[in-house]
Amino acid sequence: MYIAANDRYEKMKYKRCGRSGLLLPVVSLGLWHNFGDTGKFETMEDMCKTAFDNGITHFDLANNYGPRYGSAEENFGKILKRHFLPYRDEMIISTKAGYDMWDGPYGNWGSRKYLIASLDQSLERMGLDYVDIFYHHRMDPETPLHETCGALEQIVRSGKALYVGLSNYDGPTMKKASEILEELHVPFIINQNRYNIFDRGIENNGLLSAVREEQKGLITFSPLAQGLLTGRYLNGIPEDSRIKTDGRFLNENALSDERLNQIRALNDIATGRGQSLAEMALSWLIGKDEVTTVLIGASRPSQILENIKAMEKTDFSTEELSKIEKISLS
Repeated sequence: MYIAANDRYEKMKYKRCGRSGLLLPVVSLGLWHNFGDTGKFETMEDMCKTAFDNGITHFDLANNYGPRYGSAEENFGKILKRHFLPYRDEMIISTKAGYDMWDGPYGNWGSRKYLIASLDQSLERMGLDYVDIFYHHRMDPETPLHETCGALEQIVRSGKALYVGLSNYDGPTMKKASEILEELHVPFIINQNRYNIFDRGIENNGLLSAVREEQKGLITFSPLAQGLLTGRYLNGIPEDSRIKTDGRFLNENALSDERLNQIRALNDIATGRGQSLAEMALSWLIGKDEVTTVLIGASRPSQILENIKAMEKTDFSTEELSKIEKISLS
């Protein structure tokens, strides 16, 4: 039994994605971690149900999410078939291609051959006729940008994606792609990039200002810096933490004494605001005009509910923002 639609949507806030007609929830669910072969399927189901029942309509994937490439899409496809097919028109489902996916010269980067073949495979794994947003996952220094954009144009014309996005692009390259896609009448509406209190890469590579100038949407991933912007590491590294058990994306070198001092100082600000550190880190993003939606990852349903609370308090005083800047950029 799912919560009635009106009640569901009253629990969430939505922002318009750039100049498009599409509204996205300010919190979206990412399936990068915990939806592959190593995850527990029943927990995946519960997380998707919890997200949807609380107004999270956007589910974000990529062809190589796992571990085991493709397994996140396969598992999500099973969940869709079991629980969500009647609600398909209330959902925004996105996927991507651009990183290594299969062996040989045609399973990587940004060629027309790769992008179109990969999306066909993604649709088959999820049991879908189309996705709402299809992204090119990273810049390709070798493939002409016109070819990549032309592939995105063909994908939209074929009906296999309603909108397109770019992920991990810098500002100048995004603006060039935007111009090409505009000429091709392709609905390019959103950029997906890493952004959090500690990682300001898009402020430095021109992407954030380009999003503002081009009036495109922005969805940010790793908002909690792989767990550093939570209370998880305030007292050191727990034995069951991601640093200890995984290490693919976060290792012990990331938690230096200097970083730990920053985390504790930020936690003091959060406490003063009546928030957890994680809530404040998410609120910091949600409150930015350029940010359309924040992409969260979760390993259990309760984390989703905790993260949603961040949208309740997104105003920061000038003093709070100044302190955050001083701490995070020191």
